[in-house]
Amino acid sequence: MNEISVFLDDYRQAPEGYVLAETIDECLILLKNYEIDHLSLDHDLASYTRNGLMLVKIMVEKQLFANRITIHSANSTGGKAMYNCFKQAQSDYLMPQSINVYLRPMPLSPFTSRMLSIYKK
Repeated sequence: MNEISVFLDDYRQAPEGYVLAETIDECLILLKNYEIDHLSLDHDLASYTRNGLMLVKIMVEKQLFANRITIHSANSTGGKAMYNCFKQAQSDYLMPQSINVYLRPMPLSPFTSRMLSIYKK
């Protein structure tokens, strides 16, 4: 099965080479049906209750992971909660230790080419 990279966000455009998911339901479908190399997550979505943190909790519960995970949310509180949830799952052996989890907030303004080159590293 080919690997894909997924970008969950309802406001920003996905970087080149990423599949855009605008809701947690779209993201869950991709997680269930594809091997995900890199998953980049936003916290704030159109639904205030069905947000990035809810997705993270579902991912841990259902054991749906990517090879690498980045939280790119500009919401510092929400992004940190998502990051901490993943790290706690790793501490509790509910998520593989080998998965690298990054917290790299991105501004809501459009991408610049410099931002994209840094982000893909």
